[in-house]
This record gives sequence, C-alpha cells and structure tokens, in this order.
Amino acid sequence: MMQDTANAAPARNLPMAFGGGAVIGSLGGLIGLGGAEFRLPLLIGTFRFAPLEAVILNKAMSLIVVATALIFRTKSVPFEAVAAHWPIILNLLTGSLIGAWFGAGWAVRAKSETLYKVIAVLLVAIAAVLLFCHGSSAGQPPLAGTAQLVAGIVAGLAIGIVASLLGVAGGELLIPTLVLLFGTDIKLAGSLSLAVSLPTMLVGFTRYSRDQSFAVLGRNRTFLLVMALGSICGTLVGGLLLGIVPGSVLLPALAAILVISAVKVWRHT
Repeated sequence: MMQDTANAAPARNLPMAFGGGAVIGSLGGLIGLGGAEFRLPLLIGTFRFAPLEAVILNKAMSLIVVATALIFRTKSVPFEAVAAHWPIILNLLTGSLIGAWFGAGWAVRAKSETLYKVIAVLLVAIAAVLLFCHGSSAGQPPLAGTAQLVAGIVAGLAIGIVASLLGVAGGELLIPTLVLLFGTDIKLAGSLSLAVSLPTMLVGFTRYSRDQSFAVLGRNRTFLLVMALGSICGTLVGGLLLGIVPGSVLLPALAAILVISAVKVWRHT
C-alpha cells in the first residue's frame, strides 16, 4: 500500500489545469501554434513536473491543440487553400520528420539540469524569431527552385529537432519560415504550419514512447484529460477570433511571455 502511494501522481489543481489549457489553446487556435511553448513553463513551474515528463505531457496536449486548431481555423483558411500548397508542406516535412526523431532521442538521454537550460535558451530564441517575423507579410520568396528546396529541408530539420526537444508543435518557427522563405500570407502560414506540425509531432511522440518517462501519461490521466478539454475549448475560441486580433499587437506580447517563461525555467531547481 505504501509503495502504491509513493508511486501515485501528486494531486494537482484541476481547475487551474483547465483554465491554463483554455488560455494556451486560444493562442494556438488564433496564431496557428500548438501553444506548447507557453504550456511547458506552466507544467514545470506551476505543476512541478520533471523536465522530460513535462515535455511528454506537452507533446500529448499539443497534438490535440494542433489537430483541433486546424479544423477550427477552416472558416478563415479553408482546407482547400492548405491542400493547394502541398509541395511546401512536403518540402518542410522531409526535414522535420528526421529532426523530430533525433531530437526526441537526445531529449530522453539528457540530464534534467541540461534540459532545463536548453529549454530556456530555445524559448528565448523562439521569442527572437517571433519579433523578427513581426511585421512580415507575403511577398516574393528570396529563393527559388533547388535552392529553395534545400533551404526548406534544412529549415524543417532544425524545426523538427527543436519541436522534439521542447515538446512543441514548432509553429513559432514554421510560421516565420513559411512567410520569409516561401512568401506565404501570415494567416495561411498559420494553417500550413499546423499541417506540417501534426505528422512531425507524431514522429517525436512515437520516439518518446520508448522511454519509461512515457508512463507519466497514465499516472496523470485525469490531469491530462482536464487540460486537454480546456485546450480544445480554447482552440475553438482562438479559431473564431482569427482575423480580429491584429498580429502587430499579439506577436510582441507573445514574445514577451516567452522571455518571462524562459527566465522561470532557467531559475527552476
């Protein structure tokens, strides 16, 4: 009996889990992200999960957000518009699927202290990318032909690695890549990033399933379901708000939140 109690997951605030999932899900639905970059510091700092456990939980909930956000955004960005850009999706997927597998393999072998620092640095880097993308609009791609194809594969590889290390969907890096490298519209880029993120995350998730830390999903089933339900409600709201909230206001605010989150993760012991 004492052993069962010791192995049981500690009680966690379920209303807070629902609320946090809803807020983060709304950001994901609005911009085209999995919201994991904001959820990860919450899982580590507020709910006190170990880094790798937090990454795995993050990945599971991000999968739900990405899948539902892609559906809820169809009023503004129809499936037909996304499907019409399948060459871009395939180009980025070629690299991101490989990167996701190797990134997840590295994460399960890393020490907790190292993973904390890597997560913090990557959060700051993502914030910088968001600010760099701020104000960008669709235009003429800087590269074409083979050069663009190679650049897309390399970008996808890097994004796949980062996505697995953080347990994120990678949209915060995919969206700037789609806008700057392929010249797509920011709204279309959000939905295209979700289409690339979904299979990339599934590969990383499959790789994590080989590690014993994957059992965190079973031990925290109720917590996972409550936060996932909040996330789905949030993505619905975010999808409805798409086109109302200007990116000129939202992107800098999100970058600031990422920097604050990075500081909290770095200081966590």
